[in-house]
Amino acid sequence: MFSCLLHFHLLLPPVSQPLPFSRHKRPYLLRATPTSSAALAEVSDAVFDVAPSNLISQPRSPEFWIDSLRSKVRSNLLREAVLTYIDMIVLGITPDNFAFPALLKAVADLRNADLGKQIHAHVYKFGYGVDSVTVANTLVNLYRKCGDFGAVYKVFDRITERNQVSWNSLISSLCSFEKWEMAVEAFRCMLDEDVEPSSFTLVSVAIACSNLREGLLLGKQVHAFSLRKGELNSFMVNTLVGMYGKLGKLGSSKALLGSFEGRDLVTWNTVLSSLCQNEQFLEALEYLREMVLEGVEPDGFTISSVLPVCSRLELLRTGKEMHAYALKNGSLDENSFVGSALVDMYCNCKRVVSARRVFDGIFDRRTGLWNAMIAGYAQNEHDEEALSLFMEMEESGTGVSANTTTMASVVPASVRSNAFSGKEAIHGFVVKRGLGEDRFVQNALMDMYSRLGKIDIAEMIFGKLEDKDLVTWNTMITGYVFSECHEDALLVLHKMQYFERKANRADLKPNSITLMTILPSCAALSALAKGKEIHAYSIKNNLATGVAVGSALVDMYAKCGCLHNARKVFDQIPIRNVITWNVIIMAYGMHGNGQDAIDLLKMMMVQKVKPNEVTFISVFAACSHSGMVDEGLRIFYNMQNEYGFEPSSDHYACVVDLLGRAGRVEEAYQLINTMPLDFDKAGAWSSLLGACRIHNNLEIGEIAAQNLVQLEPDVASHYVLLANIYSSAGLWEKATEVRRKMKEKGVRKEPGCSWIEHGDEVHKFIAGDSSHPQSEKLHGYLEALWEKMRKEGYVPDTSCVLHNVEEDEKEVLLCGHSEKLAIAFGILNTSPGTVIRVAKNLRVCNDCHQATKFISKIVDREIILRDVRRFHHFKNGTCSCGDYW
Repeated sequence: MFSCLLHFHLLLPPVSQPLPFSRHKRPYLLRATPTSSAALAEVSDAVFDVAPSNLISQPRSPEFWIDSLRSKVRSNLLREAVLTYIDMIVLGITPDNFAFPALLKAVADLRNADLGKQIHAHVYKFGYGVDSVTVANTLVNLYRKCGDFGAVYKVFDRITERNQVSWNSLISSLCSFEKWEMAVEAFRCMLDEDVEPSSFTLVSVAIACSNLREGLLLGKQVHAFSLRKGELNSFMVNTLVGMYGKLGKLGSSKALLGSFEGRDLVTWNTVLSSLCQNEQFLEALEYLREMVLEGVEPDGFTISSVLPVCSRLELLRTGKEMHAYALKNGSLDENSFVGSALVDMYCNCKRVVSARRVFDGIFDRRTGLWNAMIAGYAQNEHDEEALSLFMEMEESGTGVSANTTTMASVVPASVRSNAFSGKEAIHGFVVKRGLGEDRFVQNALMDMYSRLGKIDIAEMIFGKLEDKDLVTWNTMITGYVFSECHEDALLVLHKMQYFERKANRADLKPNSITLMTILPSCAALSALAKGKEIHAYSIKNNLATGVAVGSALVDMYAKCGCLHNARKVFDQIPIRNVITWNVIIMAYGMHGNGQDAIDLLKMMMVQKVKPNEVTFISVFAACSHSGMVDEGLRIFYNMQNEYGFEPSSDHYACVVDLLGRAGRVEEAYQLINTMPLDFDKAGAWSSLLGACRIHNNLEIGEIAAQNLVQLEPDVASHYVLLANIYSSAGLWEKATEVRRKMKEKGVRKEPGCSWIEHGDEVHKFIAGDSSHPQSEKLHGYLEALWEKMRKEGYVPDTSCVLHNVEEDEKEVLLCGHSEKLAIAFGILNTSPGTVIRVAKNLRVCNDCHQATKFISKIVDREIILRDVRRFHHFKNGTCSCGDYW
């Protein structure tokens, strides 16, 4: 008895009792069988809008009727087969052991549970309910297809003499209901009853193993069993390939493919799908090439499996080849997944217009295709188009309506769209449609509230979600990173990994999205140790050389002051996109290596990677931080001719900074005056004001500040820079007036913050704040260090203090700057000789820069300080910037 598996309490109504029926329908049936045939008549009338069979007036032999019934089922004339059966009953012809299996198959394929129960009643009425194992097996299949788990068990439990087909039907049913553990247990019971499994049995059990956390060991046993029994046919091999791939054992999948001489298209497709699901994209393309060379023709499934590779790696040319092949062999017309995959590929490759052409060319638009196009618009931030297409979908009248996947794209589009004013109203639409409880939609809502600056609501949604999947955790991490709550982001990652280990949740293992999301937090906090830990994890899980994670690792190492490691990771990435190149160019620029940045631009062009707007911003910043004015100007004035790129307002701002930092303030001012009238000049005026602060140019500084206050009246840094200029010039009344205006407008200066990593923690210091546990100790140490620095020739630069107070008071205020506190913490809490790495949210002031040079010499430490603009490597009393910053 199968009761050894599990005790069920789900009982069916007695199957021997027919359902109620109306006496007003098909009265001629009542005369033949006043109970069961009438019930069948009512159910069949409700399902089939067809006329009674004309065979009823033609007397035939029982064999004719049964052969006719079976023939109709074989021809897939399912409704006609059921009506033929009803006509048999009306004529008083008794169905036999051959009629019921055919009839039950027809009803199963129709997925009609009510009709199935009526036929089940007839099975008992005519005495085939217990004695005929063939009929019972077909009943199990019927209830499986109708989705009635309890009925499957009950029918199976009543079979007195179970054969191989009985067990196969049960195990297959359990798999279809995703009762994986029970399917494996049923297999064990089958063996206990000495019923020999077939290849069909083993295929079902292997599928069950592929969905179990501890399925690998069981799967290997099934593999060994199939070898011992000689059941390793193509179906079995294909299933095992998929099982190993799903369980992350790609080596075993590939070994099976290589050793099996009978490999077919399904085998290749299974391996390709496994490689793609495990993000082994380059290897997937290699296997596709090998498959074609073997003469195996790809089908629609192949194309829809491999197109995501082109999407992820932005391999537009390969994607176009796939598109051409799909058009040539008809896969685009026959397989809706191919159309959706093509739309996704073009959108990921930034070819949204091409994606829309594919979309418009497909007339049978299913929900998946609509979703792919809406998602493509949203991910490329064509938000108005995404929302417009969403409304078109809702009004199409084709029976297609928004589902949870649709809303997962529409929600972020509505957040970004300026044309969509009621951002949070979309939450109401989601609830109204009954989609609010879906995890994917909740993830999108978490992201929405994070981007709206309401991280507390995102936290509330996150906290209420009981079954958090990897996307949920990744979304919360992303929300914290977007909100610049980097410490919280790292804490959520820690909680996720703890929960993964404690609950044995392999599905919560950090993936490439987790890593590329959290690495910017490591970079922002200069948390090098945590970043290295993540790098090690990415290597162990074959994620480090992916373009997304690789680019994030380059950025992390660069912003933690490890330029050598950043270049090493860059060189190991096999396929680099424009983002990867931009990151490494920016890295060299931040470290003041302008010539290396220009060389990388040339190398990028040689490798035919087209630069974008950010590339030139990175190059100009590199030139600015290296004093390479002429080289930067040459690139700027030749952008159109050499690179086919028109300078934008951001490029003008960078060149203004390049000129102004070099002391060519008047020239920078004239460049702003030559900017096109429709350009946003705020960035350029801001760069000019910063240059005026460095070079104490009061006249142009006032002009720049006046323009900035008109364009951006709520940005604190503009007021602070002007107040600094006035303070340096000793114009205290004007400096006070600037601060008064700030107060009137409610504009607050962002406090200076610095971070330093120690052990497993990142310590945060705020200027003038004494909340850190070691605060008193740090201030005492700095006072003692102050005296040693004075003896070495250090003179405090009090021009950085905006207040008109006594000099000694200004020096006390300078001691409280956040970077000095972080450096003191590093000296006191690390062993001699350890490099001290500090990150700051603002530009380092003149005094801190000068003081850190003296500190590095006195304590004999290398100090790497990253401010908002660039890196400063202090060693033996000098800085890598050469005081050009």
